[in-house]
Amino acid sequence: MYVVCVSLWVKPECVKQFMELALDNASNTRKEPGNIRFDVLRGDEEPHRFFLYEVYNAKEDFVKHQQTAHYLRWKSAVGDWMAQPRVGVKYKPIFYGEQKA
Repeated sequence: MYVVCVSLWVKPECVKQFMELALDNASNTRKEPGNIRFDVLRGDEEPHRFFLYEVYNAKEDFVKHQQTAHYLRWKSAVGDWMAQPRVGVKYKPIFYGEQKA
C-alpha cells in the first residue's frame, strides 16, 4: 500500500475552478484499478487550503496515475492557481483501516 498526501494553497480567486478540476481528477482516479482511495478536503478555517489524500495498492500504481489524462489535465491547469507551491509527502502505512498494513 502507498499513500500520498498533498497540501495545497489556492489563490482565493481560483478556488471555484480548482475545486471543479480537483473533483474531476478525484472521480477519475477512483476508477483506476490501482487506486484504493482519493479524498479532496477543504480547510474549514482556511477555505483556500486543500488537502488531497490518495491511497494506492503500490507505488507503481501512483506512478501510473501520474501518466493518466485526468492527472495531466489537472497538473497543467492548477500551477498558476497556487498561492504557494504544493507540498506532497509519500507514506507507507503501518496501521491502516482495521488492521496492520
